[in-house]
Amino acid sequence: MAKKSYFDWQAHYKTLAKNAKNEHLKAFYQHAYGDTHTPIKDISFVALDFETTGLNSEVDDIVSIGLVPFTLQRVYCTDAKHWVVQPRKSLSEESIVIHGITHSEVDDAPDLTSRLRPLLNALSGKVVVVHYAAIERHFLNNALLARINEGIQFALVDTMELEQRALRARQGLIGRLFNQKVGSLRLTDCRSRYSLPAYHNHNALTDALATAELLIAQVQYHFRDDTPLAELLS
Repeated sequence: MAKKSYFDWQAHYKTLAKNAKNEHLKAFYQHAYGDTHTPIKDISFVALDFETTGLNSEVDDIVSIGLVPFTLQRVYCTDAKHWVVQPRKSLSEESIVIHGITHSEVDDAPDLTSRLRPLLNALSGKVVVVHYAAIERHFLNNALLARINEGIQFALVDTMELEQRALRARQGLIGRLFNQKVGSLRLTDCRSRYSLPAYHNHNALTDALATAELLIAQVQYHFRDDTPLAELLS
C-alpha cells in the first residue's frame, strides 16, 4: 500500500487542549494519543460505531454508541461499552427498521451530554478505529457543537479506506485505467474477504466489534506489525 502523508497530531492536540473550553474535551486532548511514529503493534485502539437518525450529520443525530477497546493482539470485550442516547431529532420509521431502536427506548435514554465524560474517557489515550470516517467523525463533531458549542477533532483509522487502498493495489494499473470497480466496501463484505464471521448489522456494539476484528485482519494481510501508525491514519 502507498504510504500516508504525515500529520503532527501531538502538536495539534496540544493546541486543541489549550483552546478547549469544556473540561472533558480539554482532558481528552491532554491525554489523546498522537505519536504517529509508533509501530502499530504497540498501539491501543478503540473501535467506535454510531447508530443515527439518518445519514446527514448536519440535521441527524446520534442514537447509540458502541465502543470496543483492542490491540492487534487482543480484543477487550469485557471493557466494551454500549449506550443508547436521546437524539435531538425524532426517529424516522426508516431508521427504526435499520437499527431496531424504538421511540420508547430513546425517550427513556439520557442526552449525549450525560455520556460525554465516559465517552471521552473511553477514547482517551487510544487511536479511534471506524468503518467510514464521515459518520463517526462528523456526527460526533456536530453533536458536540450543538450541545457544548465546541466540536471535536481526533486521529482515526478508517477500515473502509484501508480496504479501498488494498483493493486498488490489487486492481493494478490496467484496472484503474479502465475504471474497473474495486468491489463492495460494506463492513460485511469487507469482513468476508478475510473469512471473518457474519454478524447482525446495525447494532453499534456489534459493528464496533466487527470493525476491530476487521482491522486486525487487514493488518495481518497488508501491513507489517512495525508499520508506523501514520501509514494507517485517515
